[in-house]
Amino acid sequence: MKQQLLYMIAGASLVFAAPAWANEETKYLEQLYQHFHQNPELSLKEFESAKRMKAELQQAGFYVTSNVGGTGLVAMMKNGDGPTLMLRADMDALPVKEETGLPYASTARGVNQRGEDVYVMHACGHDVHMTALVGTARRMAANKDKWQGTLMLIAQPAEEVGKGAVAMLNDGLYSRFALPDYNIALHVNADMAAGTVGYVSGFALANVDSVDIAIEGIGGHGAYPHATKDPVVLAAYIITALQTMVSREIAPTDPAVVTVGSIHGGSKHNIISDGVHLQLTVRSYSDETRAKLLAGIERIAVGQARSFGLPEDKLPVVTLKDEFTPSTYNDPALTTRTMAAVSAVLGADNVKQRDPVMGGEDFGRYSRTDEKVPSMIYWLGAVEPAKYAAAKENGTALPSLHSPFFAPDRIRTIETGVNSMSAIAMDLLGK
Repeated sequence: MKQQLLYMIAGASLVFAAPAWANEETKYLEQLYQHFHQNPELSLKEFESAKRMKAELQQAGFYVTSNVGGTGLVAMMKNGDGPTLMLRADMDALPVKEETGLPYASTARGVNQRGEDVYVMHACGHDVHMTALVGTARRMAANKDKWQGTLMLIAQPAEEVGKGAVAMLNDGLYSRFALPDYNIALHVNADMAAGTVGYVSGFALANVDSVDIAIEGIGGHGAYPHATKDPVVLAAYIITALQTMVSREIAPTDPAVVTVGSIHGGSKHNIISDGVHLQLTVRSYSDETRAKLLAGIERIAVGQARSFGLPEDKLPVVTLKDEFTPSTYNDPALTTRTMAAVSAVLGADNVKQRDPVMGGEDFGRYSRTDEKVPSMIYWLGAVEPAKYAAAKENGTALPSLHSPFFAPDRIRTIETGVNSMSAIAMDLLGK
């Protein structure tokens, strides 16, 4: 049914009204989504988002604790004896200037970790995640006669920088509140039609590491290269040799990525510099493959430098940045059970198996504690169905996550998020 676009003035911001066919609960959630979308906050600074999430979850009947792992929230509802289910949503936005042209587009600005003033946008869909969590909380609270156990909802900070999950765990998430029997999360997908969900059994998202390589050389005049040890040439050899790890050291069936995303060195045409700096992203699924890649990077960098005749005190320095995001493993039994419950609500044709990706998500940390809680994250389609079909037919690219043009089909996406997450909760906690 074609949506009608209605404009209203509400305070200082435009409200993009829900279409006539949306029910009252959806209209409520759609306005909440607009609030989050127009008021994004950067990682570790989700103060107002956390306040609004706390108010919404308290209104739904949950007991809410603030400031867990920074700005994180934990909302608890005990409804008799039974298992404990943790549902997670992330709150942070990105330093992106929105270019969607929507009447409710973000014009917010913030200060990043380097002290720079930047535009801020929910370009990764965390506004949808928060809204879907609130919608699920309201639905579960209204249907307490149909389930029993404990519902544990968390609003997590700093997913985009890989620090939120570990901060909440270190602040006693499992010891202060409850040890879940299951953990569930969703994430919008910019390459799936709204109204559908996708799933992966087993490894779904990758280990993500950031690595710096500081390469020293012996600089000099570009006309006399024989009197130097050129770090630019050495960097080229290192970059080329790094690719052999994936092609010749890792099994073809074991996914791995080593990407040199940045190279900086030199200042002038005729000067051989005395240093080059490389920045790498390294991705894998298994911890064994991760360890092999990280060890191989240092081995290759140092080995190439030695082959260039550099002295021991000028060998490359390889630094593993404190930005690790662990891989996310979807428990196969939990995945099968939850997707069967979602299929019963959305229809089997709208639940699609997907390939794993090499992107990262710190939700994986919640299953990596000593307790090894079974966990599962699934994809939530976000593209307006007609636009999705046209793009696939024409072979045109859709705006990706983190794009300034990413704009989910908000009504269908929110409804599907609430319906799917509520179906999972009802199944795992059902009487």
